[in-house]
Amino acid sequence: MEHRDLLAGFVRLHVLHHAAEHEVYGLWMIEELARHGYRLSAGTLYPMLEAMEQRGYLISRREQHGRTIRRLYRITDLGREGLALAMERLRELRGEVAPRPTNAD
Repeated sequence: MEHRDLLAGFVRLHVLHHAAEHEVYGLWMIEELARHGYRLSAGTLYPMLEAMEQRGYLISRREQHGRTIRRLYRITDLGREGLALAMERLRELRGEVAPRPTNAD
């Protein structure tokens, strides 16, 4: 992912947003992020999910599907707080960088 250091925060926000809506798992999240133009490998996403869980933003559980064991993630209260704060800051930034209307009259 080009400009990884700048975009990693947006990836984390996407994860929190979807984990607030429903449980998510790695492959689904990789595919969802790809729809938004982010190209992440499992080797990038899974450590990110693990770190977000260790920091208390996500909680996971394991679910078996045949021979596959899938780890499902959902947002925690701390994750909701962090997402709300990030969205507030994102709206503030958007207000600063959005093109301002001009008075063409």
